[in-house]
Amino acid sequence: MDSSEFDDIRAHIDAEADHPDDLLRVARSLLSDLEDARMREATLRTHYLRLLTAARATVAAETAGYPEPLTFLTDELAKQGQLPTAEDEVNRILSDAHTAAALLACLEQAPPVRIGNGPRTRRCAGTSRSLPR
Repeated sequence: MDSSEFDDIRAHIDAEADHPDDLLRVARSLLSDLEDARMREATLRTHYLRLLTAARATVAAETAGYPEPLTFLTDELAKQGQLPTAEDEVNRILSDAHTAAALLACLEQAPPVRIGNGPRTRRCAGTSRSLPR
């Protein structure tokens, strides 16, 4: 859920405070969304841990002089369906990696963004609500 959805829920709760059935439905929906988000996070953490383990094993195998050190990483990528298969896919992946490295370098060189300086801006991301004037 993004912040505009939370704002919509808050507005609904404020408008419908006299109807406990609606509030109970909103609470159940929020709990369901929270449970879904936690499951997605757990899945992503598992994938990350498996890839990190495979990457570390690959580097360790290369350091130890194993004949095929990339085996750990290629096996894990194959399990996740992430091995490049065509030449154009290989070129796209390499291009994406170079672009990501360049963007990270720019972010590391950029001065820190200060929050709280200047006038406060209001954002409205949803069409179902409006900002007070």
